[in-house]
Amino acid sequence: MKTLTLIFSLLLFSASAFAQRMYIDDTLLVPLRSGEGLGFRIVHKGVKSGLSVEVLETNTNSGYSKVREPSGVEGWLPTRYLVSEPIARDRLAAAEQKLEKVEEQNKLLKTELADLKKESTALKTENERYFRENGTLSSKLEEITEISKNSIHLDNRNRELQEENQHLQNELDLVQADNQRLKDNKESDFILLGAGLVALGVFIAMIVPVMKPNKKRDSWA
Repeated sequence: MKTLTLIFSLLLFSASAFAQRMYIDDTLLVPLRSGEGLGFRIVHKGVKSGLSVEVLETNTNSGYSKVREPSGVEGWLPTRYLVSEPIARDRLAAAEQKLEKVEEQNKLLKTELADLKKESTALKTENERYFRENGTLSSKLEEITEISKNSIHLDNRNRELQEENQHLQNELDLVQADNQRLKDNKESDFILLGAGLVALGVFIAMIVPVMKPNKKRDSWA
């Protein structure tokens, strides 16, 4: 029994796997019957047009096909009510939905394009400002470069003057040293001259009395 159930399940699975998917034709309602003909019992009051169903079996002789609708009910209906593509109404609805999506995308693209144009204009303005600022900075850089050159020249000149001042200071120190030496020598000469004059005065004071004639001696004579 289990074997028969398994085989039956496999057969049903195989039939479902190979079932063809089709659509109910552009008819309001199509009833499903338990067999291939109008005399069989209706198992479904009516499948709506445009509904997608699975075709389980087709009999070209009777002109009927066995189908399974989405809720799982199986039944037979005339094959002429089946079409391989969605009906025009559904295609129109799908096309309208697609058109709406395209229009929405078009609006979004237009908005994005307008935003991009604004952004492009802003970027151009900013780029022009940067270009002007770059020109100003280039002029300032040239000015700073020129000032730097002058600064280097002044620094070199300052070093030269400092070296020259140092040389003059050295010469001044030598001259001051010579002047001090001469001053010291002059003072020594003045001292020696003074001493000589004093000695001369002492000498004269000693000689003059000796050289004077002796009056007493003359009187005695």
